Amino acid sequence: MTLLIFDCDGVLVDSEVIAHQTLLDALAPVGFTMSLQEAYGVFAGRSLCDTLAVIERQIGRPLPEDFLPRSRDLLFERFRAALKPVEGVKDAIAALPCRRCVASSSAPDRLHLALDVAGLAALFGEHVFSAAQVERGKPAPDLFLLAARAMDTAPAQCIVIEDSALGIEAGRAAGMHVIGFAGASHATEDLAQRLAAAGAHRVIRSMRELPRCVETLKMRK
Repeated sequence: MTLLIFDCDGVLVDSEVIAHQTLLDALAPVGFTMSLQEAYGVFAGRSLCDTLAVIERQIGRPLPEDFLPRSRDLLFERFRAALKPVEGVKDAIAALPCRRCVASSSAPDRLHLALDVAGLAALFGEHVFSAAQVERGKPAPDLFLLAARAMDTAPAQCIVIEDSALGIEAGRAAGMHVIGFAGASHATEDLAQRLAAAGAHRVIRSMRELPRCVETLKMRK
């Protein structure tokens, strides 16, 4: 039976603007500057470990010891105040009679908070997986393969829904069908093109398209 593997940020929750702006705000005191659009391109889909490594290479020194707790507290405060589910995602999931799980580059505490605040946690229960559980983050396939094993499903029976090029590459590397989603508030036509170029089997711009897209890919298996 088909397993749907959802990324979280930018697919289930409309968090990318909040998260990337918060990261840039927290980095300003250490002299790291980047536009919001540049941040999407550099950091979207990366695990926390990989994100910090990119930042430290750019500034040429380790981040302050208080950076992680300070930025985490700020992000969680903003999530609690403003985070919403992606428009139409609840209805799309309700229309899909498939098993489902979440596989996200976010740390577990951030991931569970986001799902709780957006009112989506009950849709996935314990079937939530984080890049913190694997050695290599996206674009390596490790996280998606972990999710498939935990859900006792062959990779060929999995469909990944992703909003980052790194996530698309990871899903393809895992031997799964991949749907690119370019419909959250940060999405642009350029994002849709990048998802297609990364190898997405389909790219959609609205969650209303997801049920039909899933059915089409199921018929191709």
